[in-house]
Amino acid sequence: MVLFGTNGGSGGNGWASNKGFVLQVLTGRWFMMFSSFMIMSVSGASYMFALYSREIKSVLGYDQSTLNFLSSFKDLGANIGILSGLINEVTPPWVVITIGGVLNFFGYFVIWLAVTRKIAKPLVWNMCLYIFIGANSHCSTNTGVVVTGVKNFPGIRGIVIGILSGYLGLSAAIITQLYYAFYGNDSKSLILLMAWLPTATAFVFLPVIRNHKGIEQLNDSNAFYRFLYMTLILAGFLMVMIILQKCFNFTKSEYYVTASTMLLLLILPLAVVIVEEHKIWKRKQELNSCEDLPKPIDITTEKPDQENPAQAPQEEKTIQKQVSSFQNILIPPNRGEDHTILQAIFSLDMLILFLATVCGIGGNLTVVNNLSQIGTSLGYPSHSITTFVSLIAIWIYLGKIVQGVVSEYIITKFKVPRPLILTSILVLSCVGHLLIAFDVPNGLYVASIVIGFCFGANWPLLFSIISELFGLKYYSTLYNVGSIASPIGSYLLSVRVAGYLYDREATRQLAASGIKRKAGEELNCNGGECYRLAFIIITVVVLFGALVSFILVLRTREFYKSDLYKKFREEAKTTETEMAVSQNRIGPPTVNEA
Repeated sequence: MVLFGTNGGSGGNGWASNKGFVLQVLTGRWFMMFSSFMIMSVSGASYMFALYSREIKSVLGYDQSTLNFLSSFKDLGANIGILSGLINEVTPPWVVITIGGVLNFFGYFVIWLAVTRKIAKPLVWNMCLYIFIGANSHCSTNTGVVVTGVKNFPGIRGIVIGILSGYLGLSAAIITQLYYAFYGNDSKSLILLMAWLPTATAFVFLPVIRNHKGIEQLNDSNAFYRFLYMTLILAGFLMVMIILQKCFNFTKSEYYVTASTMLLLLILPLAVVIVEEHKIWKRKQELNSCEDLPKPIDITTEKPDQENPAQAPQEEKTIQKQVSSFQNILIPPNRGEDHTILQAIFSLDMLILFLATVCGIGGNLTVVNNLSQIGTSLGYPSHSITTFVSLIAIWIYLGKIVQGVVSEYIITKFKVPRPLILTSILVLSCVGHLLIAFDVPNGLYVASIVIGFCFGANWPLLFSIISELFGLKYYSTLYNVGSIASPIGSYLLSVRVAGYLYDREATRQLAASGIKRKAGEELNCNGGECYRLAFIIITVVVLFGALVSFILVLRTREFYKSDLYKKFREEAKTTETEMAVSQNRIGPPTVNEA
């Protein structure tokens, strides 16, 4: 079949040309990137716990410690993805994405059955298992999508991670808009939407999520900046809609309009995809239409050593360099080179980064998971609490976008160590924790913005630092190793500190009132004392994490002074040159060859 037809033409050739272009778009890496955006835009169910946690607490009669214990299993599931990483090392990305879709539907669908009382009341450990399975689906989805995106665009990985993480941050607000349009204001149905929507989206786009080898171009960042502008428009629209929906009562038809507009903005990046693929198509057409090219030669008669005399020595050298992951664990390569999994895990840099992340993300997750209970205890009205949850999703997105793009610019332009930006984010998050601790009037509005931004910013920083220090060879697994810090921090600070101190104060208030708590009745606390001591402790822990991360700054300052992405730019330039030489040497395909 002639894939590349004439430049214009009509009849069969024109039809074949159009068909060839459509096929190129659907199988190209730019449509793969667009598909990744779509999958990530509905994969943030783990960020929405505060929206449906009140239903779980009231229907199942949990106290705050039990609810926080359940949320810790949600965080554990959302971040224990080493198995997903190992699977992705040896299988195509669609395998882990499929696994993620199945886990997502099973976990959240059973939770919906429990909350709607369609099944018998589950035991606590059953609910922990269900929410673990549902949240664990995100590990498979994120691994298949983010790791593939980074490997396809390694020279601009910070921007790639930032935009993909940004869509994940926006997903809570996106799903909320669709939920209002589909189900109105029934929070139980939100859980059902979380069950089927991400699974359906993943299954639609998973065939095109794959690795594209050796085709990175030098101007890829320009297209990603256009993607960025479009996501900012989407985020701005969502923020305006959230504010308007809290000020006015929208009808079902008005929710249809807002959801439809949101979907149009969501697919807007498809225009960039078509433009970029058209550039590639046009370049190939120009090469194939050259009239003065020599006749095609049979390159299959060439011996491998004649085509590339250095090939055999390079292969031997590569084989000699291959080392078992169980050897030389304590003798890792230089920073930036490919580490084995165990070399990276047992390196001092990883241990420092891991500890700082446990402190920082653990403190932020305590706010994200308990935002509904924090607002209630501090006396905020219910509609304000819903606004907090929606707005925090927007600021999580902005944190991911800003750090993904801005930190990339800072380290390449000014050679600033990326861990220094992580340190500053940890210090900034302490402002939000202190606003909650001392119950500053209307402080929760500011705190939700600060914590949302810092929580979002932590992720692209963490994943970018891991890829820069330890290489991309085993990035699928190392990406998920870094994520383990999140559930550990959540359990220690949310369950053992915030949940325990909340219940202790709630029990004291109940005893002081002389009212006995009935069996299965939820335990509530009111007033600034409910979370004051907890967030003072969390502030101290996060400051300790900032100090630890600064040690990594000192250790890596010389490494970040080097040109981190030089080899990727050289590879891209070499690839473009080889493609041009190959096209000119081989010439356009003849009819018989086609």
